[in-house]
Amino acid sequence: MTAPRPAAFAIPGDITTLTGGYIYERRLLEGLRALGRDVDHIPLGASFPDPTAADMADARARLLAIAPDRPLILDGLVFGSLDTAVLAQMRAPVVAMIHHPLARESGLAAAMRDHLYKTERDNLAHAAHVLVPSPHTAALLASDYGVAPARITICRPGTDRPMGRLARATPPLILSVGILHPRKGHDVLLKALAQLRSRDWQAMIVGARHDPAHAAELDRMHAALGLDHQVQLAGRLPGEALARAYGEAAIFALATRYEGYGIVFDEAMAHGLPIVTCDTGAVPETVAAGAGLLVPPDDPAAFASALDRLLAEADLRGQMAAISAQAGAALPGWKDTARVAGAVLDRVAP
Repeated sequence: MTAPRPAAFAIPGDITTLTGGYIYERRLLEGLRALGRDVDHIPLGASFPDPTAADMADARARLLAIAPDRPLILDGLVFGSLDTAVLAQMRAPVVAMIHHPLARESGLAAAMRDHLYKTERDNLAHAAHVLVPSPHTAALLASDYGVAPARITICRPGTDRPMGRLARATPPLILSVGILHPRKGHDVLLKALAQLRSRDWQAMIVGARHDPAHAAELDRMHAALGLDHQVQLAGRLPGEALARAYGEAAIFALATRYEGYGIVFDEAMAHGLPIVTCDTGAVPETVAAGAGLLVPPDDPAAFASALDRLLAEADLRGQMAAISAQAGAALPGWKDTARVAGAVLDRVAP
């Protein structure tokens, strides 16, 4: 049997960061190595996707030094903002890893959105292949960015199986997991929860303070709405504590404004949780039919109504939980994800 070709994986910043994108790429890197592949991790500056001059120069030097026989997976934060001249000069074949187009991020100024769109579109023309986590992102790149479908492979994130069942918390725990960033919609969730005071529940929002200004605004909103006693802003939780939160929860809720995939939905289904979220981006194809109630984004009243229905109807909650658990049991593992990506690396290798 021919040994797998060597490869490289360029990722900006700290790969232990607890966001869906970083978790995906760290686990993929580990998975490729576990399959016996020689994969060189190339750390790049943390300032991407708005790189400093120093980080751009460093990225240029590191990427142009990659040997031509070592295909490179290039993270989307870099790929969508790197000087296109760098990709044009590279000797190694490049596989773009696009979780969702950078121009789809929330809260961007129009000029920055236009810059990111044009840069990512131009850089995609230099990619030998593109890895995406969802059919939604694949379709978006084909329709809006001119990437031929034959050059795109859907590489769905893997999922870890829960260690075992835990007793559900009393009163019912509503769990939300996502960095404190405008796109995750925690402000919408807080406004929705404030409309449910007549119900008996508790809630926990887990996520690092990724956007300090938005995190401070959530703190103010949390206090102003009088949610101190029912809603915990838990911050970042280590793996064991987060697994316990999933195990004790009765409902998973994320009022997201957009997702190119959403690993947290897979985690919720692996734990058999009914889901309340928004009908946006890749969410409808990620959350199994019957496992979730999907409402329009940016609609606290609709989100509150969906949560209220699940809190009030124990039978419905149980039915949705069973569907969620069945879907979660069928999800791929990280070894499957690594095999898909590995096949792409073999395909583009010279």
